[in-house]
Amino acid sequence: MRNLEEIRQEINSIDKELLALFIKRMDCARDVGNYKKANNIPILNTDREQEILDRIFQQGGEYGYAAQLLYSNIMELSRALQHNIVGSGKEMKALINSAEKEMPYDNNTRVACQGIKGANNHDATLKIFPNCKPQFYKSFNDVFLAIENGEADYGVLPVENSSAGSVSDVYDLILKHRFYIVKSIDMPIHYYLCSIPQADKCDIEEVWSHPQALAQCSNKITENNYRSMPSANTAIAARDVANSKRIDIAAICNASAAKEYNLKVLEEHYENRGDNTTRFIVISKKLYIPEDAEKISLCFSLPHVTGSLYSVLCRFNSVGLNLTKIESRPMDIGGFEYLFYLDFSGNVSSESVLQLLCALSTELPEFSFLGNYNENKE
Repeated sequence: MRNLEEIRQEINSIDKELLALFIKRMDCARDVGNYKKANNIPILNTDREQEILDRIFQQGGEYGYAAQLLYSNIMELSRALQHNIVGSGKEMKALINSAEKEMPYDNNTRVACQGIKGANNHDATLKIFPNCKPQFYKSFNDVFLAIENGEADYGVLPVENSSAGSVSDVYDLILKHRFYIVKSIDMPIHYYLCSIPQADKCDIEEVWSHPQALAQCSNKITENNYRSMPSANTAIAARDVANSKRIDIAAICNASAAKEYNLKVLEEHYENRGDNTTRFIVISKKLYIPEDAEKISLCFSLPHVTGSLYSVLCRFNSVGLNLTKIESRPMDIGGFEYLFYLDFSGNVSSESVLQLLCALSTELPEFSFLGNYNENKE
């Protein structure tokens, strides 16, 4: 058996040779990029790349899959270099350059949110747009339609909870409408078990609330063996419990809804976790990018090539970007086709970030830039 230090020295020697060859290969990729630019040839050549990957797999022996993965990453980096040379993504650059920096807002600004007065969506709307008079809509879809039809300037929507996960219906609508995300806020959410003033906790047999809230309070619901009844909104649940006059039902809602509908608080902090937090976003038909924007959202589909998602994610890692969210949703065309939604930290004023977006917008099917915005925390 060889000495470990001896093996490491050999690895260092091999790495030196590999690095020199990698640099030489990237120089060749630059030459290819210049040729494609001069002759107006598309950067992506799927057949050529697959031919190389198949050959590498066959020649790689017992390391065929690993070698294929290595070369896939090399080709991603080569392609990124070529995109920069030819100046890919002119439409993407024009879109970003056309964005205004400040999101206009005054007391007459029309802001849409789902639910009724006292809902978490209402509280989040007032946090983001103080002193506004929200326009309430029955469903998340109605909020998107209000933006589409020009009834509202902005829409406020929940997208994710720290314990219950993603609000899938909202992500489906984001991917359907492709409106811009212009702001987000992480807001602590605390729930209360509430009923009419005549009720006591021992009377309760059934709890009403939005499915997300029921999931966020599942521990105590299970402990008390309560039946669960889903409502369209936490505040709607509070209102309906108040109107029912029944002492055997309770709403799981926030403090604002309990006060608004004159309910008695039977138990505080009903959520499973004390750090329960929901992320809300602001959507707009118009793109706004503040100078200090810190989060980027986009969506795309992928070609049917082995390892395609991994290869795309490696592109983000190659320029030092931190992915914070990835969500896949089925496309409405069937056949197990998926759209991917991504959040990552970054600002489009960075040349490397802009170049990446330009390259991906050229290569990936169904690509949409969804915004570069601030994420505030309460």
